[in-house]
Amino acid sequence: MTTSSSSSNFTVLKKRESLRETVAHALRAAIVSGEMEPGVVYSAPMLSARFGVSATPVREAMLDLAREGMVASVPNKGFRVTKISEADLDHITELRLLIEPPTIRRVSPLIPEADFVRLRRLADEIVDFAEQADLIRYTEADRRFHLTLLAYSDNPRLVDTISQLRSQTRLLGLASLAESGELRDSAEEHLRLMDLIQAGDGIGAEELMRRHIGHVRGKWAGGARPDVAAVPAERAGRGS
Repeated sequence: MTTSSSSSNFTVLKKRESLRETVAHALRAAIVSGEMEPGVVYSAPMLSARFGVSATPVREAMLDLAREGMVASVPNKGFRVTKISEADLDHITELRLLIEPPTIRRVSPLIPEADFVRLRRLADEIVDFAEQADLIRYTEADRRFHLTLLAYSDNPRLVDTISQLRSQTRLLGLASLAESGELRDSAEEHLRLMDLIQAGDGIGAEELMRRHIGHVRGKWAGGARPDVAAVPAERAGRGS
């Protein structure tokens, strides 16, 4: 995690939310992307120096993350990033596959045409950050795009559930993908998803989302498992 990318991340976000929330989003993205490593203890002063802010909002944000289970407090030292087991990641991915693809199919016809420009701009940001190999901003932009689409379901509990599941995910393979240039390929799936939504192809959008989430247990995870393309149809809530 570099100071420059982290600082620019704050510049983008802090106009719309409190500094504490901004720091929390950046820290979540750093943890999910693997920029902050599992098992490593990070102090608030060290992180505040990296992000160019005071230690207070960092400490407050880390306490928020501790309540979410993303970090654990280490007395007189700081916070240790919690490790997520392979089984946990499998369970998280299965839940996302059950919820997100059918939701995308359902909301696709509900998205106003006037919103397409804004949504495509969000998708473009993901590609831009992938090209820059800025993993923190890439992960945060990805989160923002997915949750914005899911919000058209008019179901805040669903959006909150996916937000929490995403925070518990670890994508430790992103760095190597960024180095090889493959991260752009994954990022461009968001643009293809927008193409399908704008074309009115809800079924195609659902299938693409299913493949996209499958990367969580494949190349995004560092090749720990083959990409998970789907769960059995009856478990995914799809018609017979």
